Amino acid sequence: MPNFFPRHTLEYKTLESKAFRRFSFSLVEMAIVTGVLLRVYRLIVLANGDNNWLYLGGAFAIGLLFLLGMVTAHLANYPLHQYLWRAPLFTLVEVAAEMGASALLIAVGREPHGSVRAHWDDWLGMGLNALLTRGLAIVLWGLALALIVQLVRRTIVREDEDDELEVAHSA
Repeated sequence: MPNFFPRHTLEYKTLESKAFRRFSFSLVEMAIVTGVLLRVYRLIVLANGDNNWLYLGGAFAIGLLFLLGMVTAHLANYPLHQYLWRAPLFTLVEVAAEMGASALLIAVGREPHGSVRAHWDDWLGMGLNALLTRGLAIVLWGLALALIVQLVRRTIVREDEDDELEVAHSA
């Protein structure tokens, strides 16, 4: 069976930049950048796009991939038992940053809310909606990621034990 996952982290070299790697360790910085960029991306998509379902669906998929990619980049630096608190905290900080950007956009009159501009009365509802949708996506993704990592680790450990038994029996 081909070995898709390295047995030791020293078996492969990453091509990511050192700056992004250092950046990915900080939950607060990753979540703030994610929240602000998602809100700006939403503004660009809704301001420049038409109401074509294909366009909006593709834009939603790209935003979701960006969100889950940033969460994955952060969680990958830590052991599984820390996913339990890091994923929900990432959600809270990300939504707070996103709603901060939203407040700034409302203040300058550029925040879309459907087909009209958002007002301060809409801000709390938009925040709760963001918390629910982002929170659900991030927590479910964190659980799925933890499950996949655990399964892969068990498979590798089992393969290591099988290899050790073969060596012991052949000696």
